[in-house]
Amino acid sequence: MLRAAAILIQIVFYGFYLAKLYLQHRQQIRTNQMGRGNKPAHVLRVERIMSLATVLALVSSAGSILFAGPQTSPALIAAGIAAGLAGIIFFAAATISMKTSWRVGIPEEKTALVTDGIYRLSRNPAFVGFDLLYLSACLLFPTVWVVLCCLFAAVMLHLQILQEEEYLLGVFGEEYRAYMGRVRRYLGR
Repeated sequence: MLRAAAILIQIVFYGFYLAKLYLQHRQQIRTNQMGRGNKPAHVLRVERIMSLATVLALVSSAGSILFAGPQTSPALIAAGIAAGLAGIIFFAAATISMKTSWRVGIPEEKTALVTDGIYRLSRNPAFVGFDLLYLSACLLFPTVWVVLCCLFAAVMLHLQILQEEEYLLGVFGEEYRAYMGRVRRYLGR
């Protein structure tokens, strides 16, 4: 039963991710700009390493769910399921609030600055969603490999956030700086 719940959390999370990519593709929006385009070398490097890290986290989580023994502590199981569900909610709310401005990676074209919806609570709710999904995997089926891959992915997500903040300050200037003053990077006002 626990394996089924953990698999369902992964399927719903990544299903939402893929559905958003597909819906935007149908609108002729090039959403996935991760590690592509005419960006500075250090930006491309972080984006490519982050892509690798997120794939490693997914593969290690899936492998752990399928082959490792589950966490036996009821409190950790409850926390893991709660983290996974919260991750889905954060990610879904982020992509819905972003509408057609959602991009994977730093965009080459200017999009709208979104500060409403879940973005009133977090400047990076999609990344919070990923971090909660990784925490869920670590709590439900903890293996050294899963913990290391998820930590690596979380660090790379943070580095991506720092690059995106630099980009947003350059594009939106004082409007983004004021937003930074009102809403925290991860959670809170």
